[in-house]
Amino acid sequence: MNSQVLVLNQNYEPLNITSMRRAVTLLHLGKAEVVAENGRALHTVSQSMPAPAVVRLSHYVRRPYPELRVTRRGILARDAHSCQYCGATDVPLTLDHVLPSSRGGNNDWTNLVACCVACNNRKGNRTPDEAEMPLRRAPVRPRIAPCLSYAKFVAGIKDPYWHTYLAPFGGVDLH
Repeated sequence: MNSQVLVLNQNYEPLNITSMRRAVTLLHLGKAEVVAENGRALHTVSQSMPAPAVVRLSHYVRRPYPELRVTRRGILARDAHSCQYCGATDVPLTLDHVLPSSRGGNNDWTNLVACCVACNNRKGNRTPDEAEMPLRRAPVRPRIAPCLSYAKFVAGIKDPYWHTYLAPFGGVDLH
């Protein structure tokens, strides 16, 4: 993440992740200010300056809150790439419907979980209660920064410079 910079809106709400080059351009044009530096020096033609890790825009950008789409990558990120039945992390994972789709289960955040192939086959066309396979964690719809994809959010929250600005938008246990 060192070459990427977190962009905050004027109210400190996470807005975007951009390249170092774009962030330096925003700073040079006076459209943003440095909120956190990553400790490395950035050498430009005219001067040497600290490299930004987080910048805040000097004006408020009004953006609609996009719908958080359900994706395979998002479900796997939410579940920390581990089977929600046995806890395995070093095996290929698939997605499992808690309430099988053949019984009316939807493709949404509260009905899909990461699952290893062995547990998915063992559970079959049953609910976790019927199969006597309790879930490690109940599936929930994450509450995240409005303009970041969930997978980028989970990766970004592990960055020590970004954590302070992303953590309030977590809403779920992100490990």
